[in-house]
Amino acid sequence: MEKFDFDKIINRRGTNCYKYDEMPNDDTIPLWVADMDFETAPVVQKALKERMEHGCFGYTMVPESFYESTIDWFQRRHHWTIERSWFIYTSGVVPAVSAIIKAMTKPGDEVLVQTPVYNCFFSSIRNNDCVVNECPLTYEDNTYTIDFDAFEKQCARSEVKVFLLCNPHNPAGRVWTKDELQRMGEICKRHDVFVIADEIHCEFVNDCHYTPFASVSDAPCAVCISPSKAFNIAGLQIANIIIKDADVRRRVDKAININEVCDVNPFGVIALQAAYTPEGEEWLSQLNDYIYANYDFACEFIAKHLPQWKVTKLEGTYLLWVDVSATGMNGDDYAQYLLLKHNVFVNKGSAYGKMAGEKFIRINLATQRVRLEEALKRIVF
Repeated sequence: MEKFDFDKIINRRGTNCYKYDEMPNDDTIPLWVADMDFETAPVVQKALKERMEHGCFGYTMVPESFYESTIDWFQRRHHWTIERSWFIYTSGVVPAVSAIIKAMTKPGDEVLVQTPVYNCFFSSIRNNDCVVNECPLTYEDNTYTIDFDAFEKQCARSEVKVFLLCNPHNPAGRVWTKDELQRMGEICKRHDVFVIADEIHCEFVNDCHYTPFASVSDAPCAVCISPSKAFNIAGLQIANIIIKDADVRRRVDKAININEVCDVNPFGVIALQAAYTPEGEEWLSQLNDYIYANYDFACEFIAKHLPQWKVTKLEGTYLLWVDVSATGMNGDDYAQYLLLKHNVFVNKGSAYGKMAGEKFIRINLATQRVRLEEALKRIVF
């Protein structure tokens, strides 16, 4: 079995890299945007090089092998049977979410989210002239749970037409259980609330099991999936929307075309098929081991040197959510302090919900351990 080297330092500066080249100076360590510092899997690199050698990169058709690869992957890894007719491909999960909201709402409708939650959810809702309805998760004992009474109360509002689910949840780090997903689905179905499930982080789980929402609930839904996070290929712009209901699929397909995100990158099509192979799966397995070893390292370091930080339990994603209120600062001020005084750039918690995230910062663990260690040492020493 090939051993992959995730300690290899990749110099991303000067490559128009959003994560690094947006930094105020070259000495800043960026631990913010959900983008990994690792090279993608060798099997993906090989496939892309072979495609590049052709030299012609015009509009691309999506072959049947693209669908077969995705179907086989989710059946094998996640025990979810997807039918070929359920697919709509597009350029990314955020464009997918935006198009589905457009298809399933009218201006003024409410879209329910569980805060703290991925910041682009807010813009996708507001860009479609809808209203954000926040149902905060319950934070207790360094983890999050769902207040199902509050959730049902919001779903019962006639103005709420869509529930935007994050599974696994960014930034709370939860991987929702089968029972939790079924209960959310039952409530949404009972109140005629359509579910959009963003499952882009589904390949990152730590000692627990990811369950696709659509595999355990018959609530009307659209599931958004992509290899972009798992294989660090977000720039190749490829994603899939899975919708069982044919009428909903037609509505979403129309919205995809209205939003002009119906064409995809030929390299994205190739990369997905290469990623969703046994070789890609082995690389992904070792990647998960490395990332969650980073998590263990960070927890041990923080417990020893930064005991005032409260680290949220990380079941899924590679994003550490930390309560820093014991420092005497809110998350926004503390993130600014880390940048100005320690040259470490992290995300401000308020971006994920002004009230639900105000005490927190978000730290990206998907980097080489030496870089993570240096960032933590800067903060302490």
